[in-house]
Amino acid sequence: MIGMIRRILKVSGKYSPRIYGAFALSFFKGLLMKVPIFVVYFIVNLYIDGELTKKVALYSAIALVLSVALQALLQNFADRLQSAAGYMIFADMRMKLGDHLRRLPMGYFTEGNIGKISSVLSTDMVFIEENCMMVLADMISYLFSQLIMIVFMFIFDWRLGLSALAVTCVMVILGRLMMKNDLECSEAKQEASGKLTQSVLDFTEGIGIIKTFNLLGDKSRELTESFETNARVNLAFEDKHAPYKRGVYLIYGIGTALMLIASVCLYAKGFMPLPYFVGILLCIFDLFVPIKSFYDQESRLTVMSACMDRIESLFEEKELEDSGREEGPSDISPEIEYRNVTFAYDKKAVLKDVSFKAEQGSMTALVGPSGGGKSTIANLMTRFWDVDSGEILLRGKNIKDISLASLMDNISVVFQRVYLFQDTVYNNIALGRPDATREEIIEAARKARCYDFVMALPDGFDTVIGEGGASLSGGQAQRLSIARCILKDSPIVILDEATASVDADNESYIQQAISELCKGKTLLVIAHRLNTIQGADNIMVIKDGMIAESGTHETLMQKSGIYHTMVTKRAVSTGWTN
Repeated sequence: MIGMIRRILKVSGKYSPRIYGAFALSFFKGLLMKVPIFVVYFIVNLYIDGELTKKVALYSAIALVLSVALQALLQNFADRLQSAAGYMIFADMRMKLGDHLRRLPMGYFTEGNIGKISSVLSTDMVFIEENCMMVLADMISYLFSQLIMIVFMFIFDWRLGLSALAVTCVMVILGRLMMKNDLECSEAKQEASGKLTQSVLDFTEGIGIIKTFNLLGDKSRELTESFETNARVNLAFEDKHAPYKRGVYLIYGIGTALMLIASVCLYAKGFMPLPYFVGILLCIFDLFVPIKSFYDQESRLTVMSACMDRIESLFEEKELEDSGREEGPSDISPEIEYRNVTFAYDKKAVLKDVSFKAEQGSMTALVGPSGGGKSTIANLMTRFWDVDSGEILLRGKNIKDISLASLMDNISVVFQRVYLFQDTVYNNIALGRPDATREEIIEAARKARCYDFVMALPDGFDTVIGEGGASLSGGQAQRLSIARCILKDSPIVILDEATASVDADNESYIQQAISELCKGKTLLVIAHRLNTIQGADNIMVIKDGMIAESGTHETLMQKSGIYHTMVTKRAVSTGWTN
């Protein structure tokens, strides 16, 4: 338990004094909890001796009331300190996690890991801040109280003290076995929770496809199985936990009964005076309550430990190295250069010894069959991943020597799949350059050919759009993303063919918007439509992770190679249309 508390203190940072303060208050509260026993013991002995007066009884009543009031006050202060600290700690931790996640390579964000991240944020952190932080100080109080009760027993009779210590030790041993069991089961419990979160995400995100193909029964069954698995794991946790819990309660009951019998025997044989016997009777039924209460809360701490394991495992994921001190590229030509770049996903080779150059203001197109490595080449430029060998240069500087922030200032990316945030149109465009004026943002919208449809929205630029741009058409969302890039005004633009999945009407507007975006820029284009790259300065055919062919459209057509075949057979080649 001490180890678990240390883990919380380790992450508490500047809020640790609040937790220590709560511990101190709980210690004094533990002392005050025994005041009623002292007072009653004092009164009963005065009554037996015939010395009890109204004045003493009044003072005793006042002492009882004050002790209860102070307990409530200390509990209130302790709860305020530790509970508030919990929310503050995990608010900061969520921000740190967000900062950490944005520094991870994109390869980490697989479907399974998305579920894990969601579970950590929505389950693990919430469980700790809502269920564990408020009981930490109480558990410290229980330990102090148990120690005080054992000391009382030694004061009354050393034999009773040893007996109380022995019973407590047996409860602690069984409690430690219970904690060990719970720790083992908690990992499976939290893992099941993470898988359930992923199943729910998969179902909700794919609901359109599921309905279209009439798979509601199959997919609902899969989701139901996830719920059933989660329920089964949680019930298994309780089944394994219950015998230990019953054992603790059994020892508590038997220990209390044996202590009572021993006290009666010692008094009956004259080994104990009446006042002591009265004191023991007052204490006996509260003797093992603190340690029992401690283990009543134990399962929370073991689940908390599993939660902390999952949280820490996220923070332990290796970030992309960002040790570059360069603030930006120089004016050296070429603008982009790949030198013998090799890269693999999970040890599976994707790029093999790729080398090429892109001069400033030029257009380089990447074409080829799906899975050949086109998107990987572009993603390596933005350091979504890092190369395994070779290097990528931006105006003569290795991109690893340039800070990530500075690197991304020099690159804009227009993805085929657009994501807009649930915010105003204005704020979604302003992401390109947060310090831009309203006039600059509106001008970017005009250049991206989205001003007219934005002004037709209920609140114009202040209209809140649905998450992911759900309230807009695909073409409208794409134009807003281009407006964002126009506002950013980076010297390098990476295009994952923006018109590949839009209707003919929107395609014309998007082509105009792209033309505005690309003026004077160095372009790296992942091509899906042939007519968008015929005028490229360099067309590279990427196949099996290598540059199979490169050159202008005219040069490649004369070679009668892969590119020529793709062009002449584009009517039957997947994804190639004019």
